[in-house]
Amino acid sequence: MKSLIKYFLQGLLYVVPITVTLYVIYEAFMMIDGLIPIQIPGLGLLIVVIFITVMGVVGRHLISDKIIDLFEGTLKRAPLINVIYTAVKDLLNAFVGDKKSFKKPVVVKLFENSEVRRLGFITNENFRDLTDSNDLITVYLPHSYNISGNVFLVPASYVEPLNVNPSDLMKYTVSGGVTEVERAVHDDLEPKK
Repeated sequence: MKSLIKYFLQGLLYVVPITVTLYVIYEAFMMIDGLIPIQIPGLGLLIVVIFITVMGVVGRHLISDKIIDLFEGTLKRAPLINVIYTAVKDLLNAFVGDKKSFKKPVVVKLFENSEVRRLGFITNENFRDLTDSNDLITVYLPHSYNISGNVFLVPASYVEPLNVNPSDLMKYTVSGGVTEVERAVHDDLEPKK
């Protein structure tokens, strides 16, 4: 009976991650495909991908920065719309934009005499514009098993760069420390101080 339970639990380790991943991919596919009500499976998704790509080309080459600035300026005057628009835009820029924000993995000491450390990412090293303190930097500390986190302002002396791939560190943190992380072997992944 013990062997049967061990095999069942081992099977769970194989089946559940694959099943959950496939389910999330399927649901995302169905949601995006359903945006365009066409009865041919996959055609809606293809149209959405083509539309987004064409908008990227048009935005990059045909729409001037003045028009975009005018549009964003209008949105910034609308109280609730401003919060939603800037939050979504900044979040997307953090992951896929030119200013990727989660590229500097660090270990952070939160208190002067503490031996406990947290893993995070430097998101802004120039906080000096908002406060008189010259050595505070902004660090994002993600939560485990969640897509949330906290933002802390900490002295630069409390932050130690890590030589790891940023996406590996994010997976490690979100998984509660059970995913393995290897040291970065490429110079381009070396965190800058």
